Amino acid sequence: MEKTTATDTLAVRFSGVEKNFGAVRAVAGVELALGRGETVALLGRNGAGKSTTISLLLGLDAPDRGEVRLFGRTAEQAVRAGLVGAMLQEGSPIPKVTVRELVAFVGSTYPDPLPVAEALALAGLSEQAHRRIDKLSGGQVQRARFAVALAGRPMLLVLDEPTAALDVEARRAFWASMRAYADRGNTVLFSTHYLEEADGNADRIVVLDRGRIVADGSGEQLRRAGGDTLVSVATAPGGLDRDAFGALPGVTSVKLREGRARLRSADADATVLALAERGAIRGLEVVPATLEDAFLALTAAPDRPAVAAPAPVGPVTVPTPRTATEWETVR
Repeated sequence: MEKTTATDTLAVRFSGVEKNFGAVRAVAGVELALGRGETVALLGRNGAGKSTTISLLLGLDAPDRGEVRLFGRTAEQAVRAGLVGAMLQEGSPIPKVTVRELVAFVGSTYPDPLPVAEALALAGLSEQAHRRIDKLSGGQVQRARFAVALAGRPMLLVLDEPTAALDVEARRAFWASMRAYADRGNTVLFSTHYLEEADGNADRIVVLDRGRIVADGSGEQLRRAGGDTLVSVATAPGGLDRDAFGALPGVTSVKLREGRARLRSADADATVLALAERGAIRGLEVVPATLEDAFLALTAAPDRPAVAAPAPVGPVTVPTPRTATEWETVR
C-alpha cells in the first residue's frame, strides 16, 4: 500500500466545493483545510450542509464543482488506501456476532490494525467484548461503532453525531477515548449538536450555515466574533432609564428587571467606561458570551463575514496509517 509522506501536511482540503440536489444547494463553495493532528468540530443547524459535507469527505458523494483532497489524494483514493475511519449516524448493526468478533474481523482486513483489546478498551467495551451486537443497548452500539472505526488504525477519524445515544457519563468516557486517540497525532473531525462538546473537545470549530462556512476558529474566537457580552448593573431611582442605557456605546439590547439593568454589548469595554462616566457601575457584572450565543448570532446573520481560521498546523508524526471499514450499511 502506498503511504502518505511527511510532505502531506494537510489531512483535509476542500477547494471551492459545491454540491446540489436539484434546486437545493447543500454545499456552496466551501473552502476548508485541516492540518494533521487537529481535532475539529463541525457545527450547524439541521439542513446547514453538515451531512453532505461529511459524505463528500468520505467519497460517498462527488462534488458538482471543486475538489476534495485527503492527505493529497482524492477521497476515494484515501479511503481505499486505508487512511480514513468513519462512525456514521445511520445504519443497522450486523446481528448474531459478538463485539470482539466484529472488531477482529474488520481489523483483519488491514495490514496493521489496532490490537482488538486496545480498540475495545478505547471504546469502553472491554466488558462487553463477548456480547452479541444485537443484544447491546443503544449507547453500547454507539461505542461498538467507535471501536470498529478505530480497528484499522485510521489517520483521519470522522465521527457523525457520535454521542447522540449516550448518557452523560458515557459521553464523558467517549470524549476521553477520542482525545486519547487524537493525542497520538491523528486527525479527528466530528459533528455534534452539543455545543459544550465542541467547545471542550475541539481545537477548532467550523460553523456551517446554508451550505457555507460562516465561522472557523477556536471557541474563544467564535464567542468574541459572534456573541455580545452581558453587562449587568444595579439601577437606582433617578438614574439612567431604558433609553439612556440603550444609547450607551456597544449596547445592542436592554432588559430592566428586579432592580438591575442587563445590557447586551458588542463592545463591553466601551459600555463599562460609559457607565463609569455616568456613575452607574454599582454591582457591576460582566459575563462573556457563551458559545450558544455566538452560534445563534452567526447562523442568524447570513451575510456576516466568516471568522478567520487559524493557519493549518504543520506535520505531525503519526502511526502507520490504516483505516477501519464502516461495518454498517449506510442508508
